[in-house]
Amino acid sequence: MGLFQVNKTYEEINEKIKKGQAVVVTAEEMIPIVKEKGDVKAAKEVDVVTTGTFAPMCSSGAFINFGPVENPIKAAEVLLNNVPAYAGLAALDIYIGATEPTVDDPLNKVHPGSFKYGGGHVIQDIVAGKPINLVAKAYGTDCYPSRSIEKTFTIDDISYAVLCNPRNAYQNYNCAINLSKRTKYTYMGVLRPEAANANYSTSGQLSPLLNDPYCLTIGLGTRIFLGGGIGYVTGPGSQHKPNPSRNGKGIPLTPSGTLMLQGDLKQMDKRWLAGISMLGYGCSLSVGVGVAIPVLNEEMASFTGVSDQDITTQILDYGTDYPSGKAKELARVSYAQLKSGFIDFKGKKIPTVPLSSYTRGVEIANILKTWIKKGDFLLTCPIDHIPFSKQ
Repeated sequence: MGLFQVNKTYEEINEKIKKGQAVVVTAEEMIPIVKEKGDVKAAKEVDVVTTGTFAPMCSSGAFINFGPVENPIKAAEVLLNNVPAYAGLAALDIYIGATEPTVDDPLNKVHPGSFKYGGGHVIQDIVAGKPINLVAKAYGTDCYPSRSIEKTFTIDDISYAVLCNPRNAYQNYNCAINLSKRTKYTYMGVLRPEAANANYSTSGQLSPLLNDPYCLTIGLGTRIFLGGGIGYVTGPGSQHKPNPSRNGKGIPLTPSGTLMLQGDLKQMDKRWLAGISMLGYGCSLSVGVGVAIPVLNEEMASFTGVSDQDITTQILDYGTDYPSGKAKELARVSYAQLKSGFIDFKGKKIPTVPLSSYTRGVEIANILKTWIKKGDFLLTCPIDHIPFSKQ
């Protein structure tokens, strides 16, 4: 951080929020403000920029305490709606992962598998208030003698339910094509042969980590929109890459930063935590994430003025290169081009398919904007920042 013409603090911005005087805009609305007025004037005028993304985030799950139970048990194996949950915790504590399929799912034995129900669907059903069937087995101990229980519960019946996602909100991601001669079923969706479609997954100019590319305002303790409720950043996500190559605006050129997130599942909404089935790949959870970025100075104004034209990503072959561990950049493409519906690749016009919902991202950014303008959401200064090298 250098010397700036504009210098605001979290405390000053929060006081304006409490008084209903804060100027709050979405990341989409910030783009023309910065373009027309410049970084300094934009920083003086705008206090907070809200972001949003809604996309499959496979590294997601929930910690649940399924008590109270009539007969004490130290669970060793647990099924929720026939989906295995990890029970290697204490007594009634379990963790259910979004990508875990049902125990009787045929998987890809008949290819491509449909993966109709899994952990992500269980999490959505819990949030929706639906009855969940629990079956638990144990080896029995002196203090927990029960060897099995079966019960049905709803989210109102259990004492603790926390969404805890090890890796969400990827900062930029690959554009996937398939150069092989047969259809491929991947976590980037179905890719038809010989580059018949190109799939991508980020909200681009609305994406949280692309509006604060060095995480200068995002870190441990940052309050966020998560799954329709209030959540928090608890640190960098798994696979976090702190030293990516960047363009002149500081935007990473390849997949880089990620966030670990958590929040109270009882506050959340099934619209923003949606179980999904990915043909031939598996089940997952689409998660709504929104981050409010304080415009502390003109540098932050510049970052939050990023547009889809400024953000580029690499095109990779998921047909042969990626699965063989030899992925290499075939070309670069901007999010403006991706969102146009077509890209040009080696003289071929290819239709593009988003796995993320830009419309839902806009909705999240506007919900967060409304919360702030009403004084229901204050900003938190992170205790520790997400590690990035700023070259």
